[in-house]
Amino acid sequence: MAAASAGSMGLCWSPNHPHHQGGQTWRTKHLMEEFFSDSSQWWDNRTNKRNPTLPDLRHRSSAEKALWIDSRFHPPLVHVRVAVMVQGQEQGQSGFTTPEISRNVVRVEQLWQEFFLDPSQWWDTRFIKKNPKYPDFEHKSTHEGLWIEGWLNPPWVKAKVATMALGRVQSGSELRSGVPDSLGKGVNVRKLCQEGRLKEALHMVELMVQQNVQAPIKAYACLLKDCARRRALVEGKRLHSFIVQQGLHSNIFLKNTLVNMYAKCGSVLDARQVFDSMPEHNVFSWTTIISAYANHGQGEEAINLFKQMQQTGIQPNKVTFIVVLKACARIPALEEGKKFHLDIVKSGFESDVIIGSTLVDMYAKCGCVEDARQVFNNMHERDVVSWTALIAGYAQQGLGKDALDLYEQMKQDGLQPNIVTYVVLLKACASIVALEQGKHLHLDIIKSCLESDVIVGSTLVDMYAKCGRIEDAREVFNNMHERNVVSWNAMIAGYAQQGLGKEALTLLEQMQREGTKPDEVTYLSVLSACSHSGLVDKGQHLFDCMCKEDDVIPTIDHYACMVDLLGRAGYLADAEDFISKMPIQPNALVWMTLLGAARNHGHLEIGRRAFDSVVKLQPEDAAPYVLLSNIYAAAGWSDEVAKITKEMNDAGVKKMPGCTWFEAGRQVHDFVVGDASHPQS
Repeated sequence: MAAASAGSMGLCWSPNHPHHQGGQTWRTKHLMEEFFSDSSQWWDNRTNKRNPTLPDLRHRSSAEKALWIDSRFHPPLVHVRVAVMVQGQEQGQSGFTTPEISRNVVRVEQLWQEFFLDPSQWWDTRFIKKNPKYPDFEHKSTHEGLWIEGWLNPPWVKAKVATMALGRVQSGSELRSGVPDSLGKGVNVRKLCQEGRLKEALHMVELMVQQNVQAPIKAYACLLKDCARRRALVEGKRLHSFIVQQGLHSNIFLKNTLVNMYAKCGSVLDARQVFDSMPEHNVFSWTTIISAYANHGQGEEAINLFKQMQQTGIQPNKVTFIVVLKACARIPALEEGKKFHLDIVKSGFESDVIIGSTLVDMYAKCGCVEDARQVFNNMHERDVVSWTALIAGYAQQGLGKDALDLYEQMKQDGLQPNIVTYVVLLKACASIVALEQGKHLHLDIIKSCLESDVIVGSTLVDMYAKCGRIEDAREVFNNMHERNVVSWNAMIAGYAQQGLGKEALTLLEQMQREGTKPDEVTYLSVLSACSHSGLVDKGQHLFDCMCKEDDVIPTIDHYACMVDLLGRAGYLADAEDFISKMPIQPNALVWMTLLGAARNHGHLEIGRRAFDSVVKLQPEDAAPYVLLSNIYAAAGWSDEVAKITKEMNDAGVKKMPGCTWFEAGRQVHDFVVGDASHPQS
């Protein structure tokens, strides 16, 4: 016969229902005492009853006396006594075995003696426990529990516990503190933080708060930094409440650390509230809150805060300038960036290599590559970050050839590229289809032992695919030790670009089987693959699955892909109807996609309507004029071609000359239509 599980049951009395409490609490306690004093007077119906509303235990003489087992309504140590009851005993026998009770009583008394001998070995959970079932004291090593109101406690326990005050317990002639002496100095807290034991350190601080022991500021700072590092927002908020309880909330050092913790945990609103509550701010306070906004995509507010800081008379330090320049780069905000550049010169930070690299990056991302190059040339010292920032600037602006030339100069200066450098260069090779340069970069990557990096591997896949070497791309993909969603997307996009729709779809299925969830980029690639392969029905099915199964919200690019899918297959009327039913406003890309399809299929009316919509959105773009002119020319409407040309000239729209690149002997040559300056033009 098995004993009932401890902690899984309790006892509750009710005349009609097991969950009734109210004014019957006193009656329940009385019946429990009566039951435990002589359980042989009770029927045990637990194994025989068929209806859960019937009582588990009923008195033999009085049918009104009934008890139900229910863990929610009783002190924890009731379960210790109930746990030794033997279910299914023959009627008339006692439900408890005397030896079991005796052993429990002895063990409980031993635990109390151990507790009073050295209370520092026990956690005091009385003020933090949320459930009355939890013990009042828990042993740090064995996790055995003690309850002050326990049924099996020896009679002297309550009197001795009554001497406890704020965590101090009288034992013999001496007072022993519930908190070790070293805790008051925060030594143990910092040690636990260093060992990565955040929860234990938090519990230790909790004990100090309960017992009115002042936790050191350094201990709080250490814990807050650990919360920031772990992105542990919940634990950080608990610490914040302890700081307030202990009256440390006005300490500027802790306030700054709190702002930093909330910012690193992604809660910019909480960070701002703490910042605004500070009676005074120093440069660290301002830098932390500016960084919070800049790192969470709110560059405009970061710039506004920087200006407010300047108005208060506080001078930015090097880190503040770096943060605000990065905010300018992300927006981008060129004019503001130029003003901050002047402030940097006045502050004497311009010669700093990190500041210089950040300025190069800011100008490059704002589209001013020449200004970026000028800052770069004026730098007294350059590191790999400086070179990478300028290389990325050239690559982002298109002429990729200049980025590759800079790479060669960088190597001549004896600098070793890092992962970011290689990723930028591989993207440059992909943009100008410089296969040979890409192969040499691949060799350099292998020599640098960076091939196993998942980002580098994914970019290699993308480079080979865009250079038309889909087999090489697949080989790199297959050899990757680790793949993320970017790796899968690169390979799927490669198949899509080569018109290999079935291969792209097969890879999508493999991706899902291996447990990687498709994202919006994945669906963009497979929709493009379906479009280039004429798989209209499959593409429409995937568009539906994207929304319903993977919770991917379609972007304007997905809608443009669907227009291309329908238009490329010749369903121009359906494509135009699809645009009219879009839940978001179609942009120039969507209409240009329809216009391109109209040109391919020679549909004049739809082409003209698409043209009118594009010109309203992008009046300075020459591409729609060229496409509509081609439609009219193919139909033999020379008069209409002349009208379109006149409209284009009247609007002041100029067609940019075509440009192409040619790779020969690891050298990339660019040619522009009408330009004969190249010696081999």
